[in-house]
Amino acid sequence: MTYHIKTIGNNIDQIALDEIDEGFLVNQVSEAESDAFICRAQPFHDYEFSKALLAIGRAGAGFNNIPIEKCASKGIVVFNAPGGNANAVKELVLSMMIFGTRNLKPANKWLTGQKGDDNTIDGAVEHGKKAFSGSEISGKTLGVIGLGNIGSKVANDAQRLGMKVIGYDPYLSIEHAWNLSHHVKRVNDLAEIFEKADYITVHTPATDETTKMLNWKNLSKCKKGVILLNYARDEITDKEAVLKAIDEGIVRFFGTDFGSEKFYHHPQVFLTPHLGGSTVEASLNCTRMALDSVQTYLKTGEIINSVNFPRVLQELNTPYRVTLINKNVPNVVAQISLAVAAENINIANIVNRGQGDYAYTLLDLDEKDEGKLAALVSRFEAADNIIRVRLIENQSLV
Repeated sequence: MTYHIKTIGNNIDQIALDEIDEGFLVNQVSEAESDAFICRAQPFHDYEFSKALLAIGRAGAGFNNIPIEKCASKGIVVFNAPGGNANAVKELVLSMMIFGTRNLKPANKWLTGQKGDDNTIDGAVEHGKKAFSGSEISGKTLGVIGLGNIGSKVANDAQRLGMKVIGYDPYLSIEHAWNLSHHVKRVNDLAEIFEKADYITVHTPATDETTKMLNWKNLSKCKKGVILLNYARDEITDKEAVLKAIDEGIVRFFGTDFGSEKFYHHPQVFLTPHLGGSTVEASLNCTRMALDSVQTYLKTGEIINSVNFPRVLQELNTPYRVTLINKNVPNVVAQISLAVAAENINIANIVNRGQGDYAYTLLDLDEKDEGKLAALVSRFEAADNIIRVRLIENQSLV
């Protein structure tokens, strides 16, 4: 069986594409004939998906460009690459903490504005540099909001640099908790971050709960001279509130990856053009992760790193596997079992997991009769509440 993967849009890492497994071809057929897409920021909200499309791999952590509920309703599994760019974002955040603390933006502007020869400028430097004296991050308190892939890395490395680190994340997973240094103190009240931290960095998705989290109510609680960073999502920043906090001497420096005319040319704001995950290494990591997830799904039916279906893993050790995407309603598993029994087929393993309105089933069968299998697939395709049916052959046993 050969599967066809299509790259959509630009900036898909070619090195990762060249590493594709045997049995997969890239960009050999049209979009309408492809089994899966690999994309980055290409928008899909108005896209008409073909019935042949089984999966979309997003070579990055975010997936706002993909209509995940629409895809789920059509039986298209959407994957992302969580943590693939985490190190890149972490390094930028740490560098901006130091950048802001050492007054490098105004110092550079002052120095490059000097006139005269080197001796004249050297003399001006000796007299003028005191105006740009900064401080050190060691011994200061960093507040990290969101302790996932990126936030936990920032917290751990900041602690290694001598900072006291407090973190807030009411949804911290067990996996990320294990990766978090025991020196990082978790707090249960968001207000503690704003009240106690000398530096605050946000690493959360944009949700109803986090939109405009950097608002006046929270910022007014901060110490004078706090350094504030947002390299997560633009929606988290209440721009007017940040400007007010700067004007009142609360925020000393604001660094963000999201441009706005409100911030352009402001001496205490440093903007970067969405560079957090824009490194050669991050691009390669994210593309590899997305490709690995898509290839695994197409070949075995297993789901890893999906944003619209649950994680489902089950070693394939039977001749055939049927995968089902179905509406998450009562009695579907019973109906599946009855359909298999009606064809006199034995179920070796069954895994069914639900997520929201949809569920996913792996059905491993001790059967090689292609006629029975075809009849079973037809039963499933005709059944209510079943959206997508796939029959996967274990070539090592058939």
